[in-house]
Amino acid sequence: MDKLIIQLESILFLKGEPVSVSWLAKTLDKKEEEINISLEQLSKQLENRGVRLVRNGNEVVLATAPESAEILKSIVKSEFDSDLSKASLETLSEIDYIRGVNSSFILRNLLVKGLIEREVKKGEDRSYIYKSSLSLLEHLGVKSLEELPDFASVSAKLKDFLNVDKKEKEGSV
Repeated sequence: MDKLIIQLESILFLKGEPVSVSWLAKTLDKKEEEINISLEQLSKQLENRGVRLVRNGNEVVLATAPESAEILKSIVKSEFDSDLSKASLETLSEIDYIRGVNSSFILRNLLVKGLIEREVKKGEDRSYIYKSSLSLLEHLGVKSLEELPDFASVSAKLKDFLNVDKKEKEGSV
């Protein structure tokens, strides 16, 4: 497979949203004509796959295959229909408090893209723990979270925050 096609597919997967052909050309230091030819080849390669290349004017995006619409719709519906536990709502509230914005949609997108994983909290069948996935580490180009810049400092601050928040809930602070 052509290196440019591989790069285009990787970029489109990473972005997860429409990008312009001109942006792709600039990013890859190629002519738009060359990008368009490679996008056509990529589109043909994806014809019988679970994802497809979708074009709208000068923009392109990877999207799920129409043949999968019903099953994907039922999966998404079941995720949205399931109630969040008290602990899950508290976790979202803490994330929202730290970030200052509603994060539920962002968490869902990270889950869908495979950049984070959700595990059932031990001993609690309706509580979840969110953790980074191998895909996230691969995307960041590190072998472990500890390789991230300032990981120890940020991790310590987060633990301090969670401990203070826990004490406040218990009425200790």
